[in-house]
Amino acid sequence: MMKFQLPLAMVGSLILTACANEPITSKQGAEAAKLEQHTDQKALCADLQTSPAIGCSETVTATFDNSGALWLAWVVRDRIYVQSSTDKGRSFSAPVAVNAEPEAIAARGEYRPKIKLDAQGNIYLTWTQNLEKRHTGNIRFSRSTDGGKSFSKPVTVNDNLDVIGHRFDALAVGKNGEIFVAWLDARDKEKAKAAKQEFAGTAVYYAWSDNGGKSFYPNKTVAPHSCECCRLGVEIDADNLPVVLWRHVYEGNIRDHALVKFKDWHTPGAVQRVSQENWKIDACPHHGPALSVADNGVYHSVWFSGATDKQGLFYGHSKDGGLSYSPAYSFGNQGAKHPNVFAKGEQVVVVWSEFDGSHNLLQLIKSNDGGLSWSQPEVVGKTAESADDAFLLSDGESVFLSWQTAQGYQFKPI
Repeated sequence: MMKFQLPLAMVGSLILTACANEPITSKQGAEAAKLEQHTDQKALCADLQTSPAIGCSETVTATFDNSGALWLAWVVRDRIYVQSSTDKGRSFSAPVAVNAEPEAIAARGEYRPKIKLDAQGNIYLTWTQNLEKRHTGNIRFSRSTDGGKSFSKPVTVNDNLDVIGHRFDALAVGKNGEIFVAWLDARDKEKAKAAKQEFAGTAVYYAWSDNGGKSFYPNKTVAPHSCECCRLGVEIDADNLPVVLWRHVYEGNIRDHALVKFKDWHTPGAVQRVSQENWKIDACPHHGPALSVADNGVYHSVWFSGATDKQGLFYGHSKDGGLSYSPAYSFGNQGAKHPNVFAKGEQVVVVWSEFDGSHNLLQLIKSNDGGLSWSQPEVVGKTAESADDAFLLSDGESVFLSWQTAQGYQFKPI
């Protein structure tokens, strides 16, 4: 594939102006440069004749393959594009479109396309296709078996095709190439509504494939009564079985978190409660949890709560497959949101966003003893502009930060 350098932002020539006989200060120059940069970027993204650019996407999803190559998925003009890097983000291949035909793709906030690779280098993507009615969608899937040169025609994974909510997809790939897709599904809620019965929230559904995505087993329920608009945490356990973490609707409209560990690929296990903040709210907070399963089998989870007496971000871990969780560790200041976690052995890293009144900050803490104690927070990213959620990933040796901002895509070791 053709290689080119990926700029952190696309900046045109800078023309600085000031009042007559008034010198241009460095602050004025920086502000003028920023204004012109934004003008150029906005014009570039609005021009349908220009090539798609990663800087025009609000969300970027990153993953590593088994060889250490970095892969990105992002959305511009109703198409998903994929790029790869063999030098840890210093240069990238030219973007390749996944869907030949444009379609409305959810790519903002906790919505985003997902990308994973198997041990053979096959590439799998899922995303939520927005439908004509509000809060409705389909879960879509495509794959590449030629190293990202081309992608299969997208198919719909949900086998219920009513114009209702099938949204917030999550993707994981097993050690033997199993493809696992989970999402939030409103079919049971709609069925209850038709029967004039109550149904709290929606439900977590899943489908999986054991033939590289050529086909999927019929949709099945992981659990009913999930919150309607929060991302899912989905990982593969050390025993090569799926684990799903979500915000659950408990009795009394308590919206804490629950987890299911699968017994086998066809059989979800029992629902286990993860968090105990007892946040009662008759709405979806749009703050889903994150999950990382370490190579020693320990589950590490982070989440947000708005409960009056337990407000903020929380961390907990389980050493028994989710049957019990450690006491929750609270972190972050007021306005902290969207935490992400990565764990390998006893090393655990957590990153999250905060707003200090003028800047979006990325804060990070580390643990060297499996989450028993934590470092002081440190700022690892800062921008005065809009920014996406931040994510952590590893090439098997180092941990990296992936962060899309209005100034461009940032990828760096931490």
